[in-house]
Amino acid sequence: MAGKRLHVIATRRLPEAVEARMAELFDFVPGPADAAMAPEALRGVLEAAEVLVPTLSDRIDADMIAAAGPRLKLIANYGAGVDHIDTDAARARGIAVTNTPGVVTEDTADVTMALILAVTRRLPEGQALMQSGEWRGWSPDLLLGGRIGGRRLGILGMGRIGRAVARRARAFGMEIGYHNRRRLHPEIEAEYAARFWDSLDQMVAHCDVISVHCPHTPASYHLLNARRIALMKPGAVVVNTSRGEVIDENALTRALRAGEIAGAGLDVYEQRREINPRLRALPNVVLLPHMGSATREGRIEMGERVMINIRALEDGLPPPDLILPDFV
Repeated sequence: MAGKRLHVIATRRLPEAVEARMAELFDFVPGPADAAMAPEALRGVLEAAEVLVPTLSDRIDADMIAAAGPRLKLIANYGAGVDHIDTDAARARGIAVTNTPGVVTEDTADVTMALILAVTRRLPEGQALMQSGEWRGWSPDLLLGGRIGGRRLGILGMGRIGRAVARRARAFGMEIGYHNRRRLHPEIEAEYAARFWDSLDQMVAHCDVISVHCPHTPASYHLLNARRIALMKPGAVVVNTSRGEVIDENALTRALRAGEIAGAGLDVYEQRREINPRLRALPNVVLLPHMGSATREGRIEMGERVMINIRALEDGLPPPDLILPDFV
């Protein structure tokens, strides 16, 4: 493809620095707005692009892939998760799919720890009290939370982000446990002083905080279901900065409303933007607008990874972040 600039189309606006660099390197068309692209518009860009740069808000299913034009060679996702893309359908059409792994690891781990602290120390309730103007001064019993030092943290998915959370949690004095499809090497377990739980049921029953860091796949759908939530301690806290579909949100809401578990901190939701109003009304729940990766540095690095993958395709090389069947 030497001498020919690839026709690259983004589905929505990206950071200014990323768009400027893409315009230098490619025949680049930025997204029309900072909003999810309508399905018909998405079909149109799939027909026209050689490289599509979507985000997690774009559902690219088998029907969308079938509508793709013959020139489409790469879907270079701006983000780490690819569960919104039918990678099997893309592969069948000879369309490569890439993502931006590792870029958001530290940022998401920071937000995970922030949620653990916010829920256990009741920080949003304190802020709401101050903003209401009703605070009457210090009191021995005011908004008592709990220490996180000494608590048992159960990490569901000990990948890059799970390990980054474990590293932070150890600094706070937490005990680390994890559940994975595959047990980690003993040297890695020793690095984090982490205990492997082969049984997820036993881990959720034993731990004080459950933090979700696994992708959404058919196997992980509702891993934390009503039965497993019922196994948790009354003082347990659930944190999710991964994918909303991993938790049965209705079951979680019922358990929180009934006082069967102590609280939750969520950055992702089962119905994406549709938040259960009963969940939103609970004082022991901290809800964030999917901002786990929301740093200026991270967003620019995501764009850089996208461009590295596109440049590899342009040079006739395998993109370094190619999604392979075993990793979906």
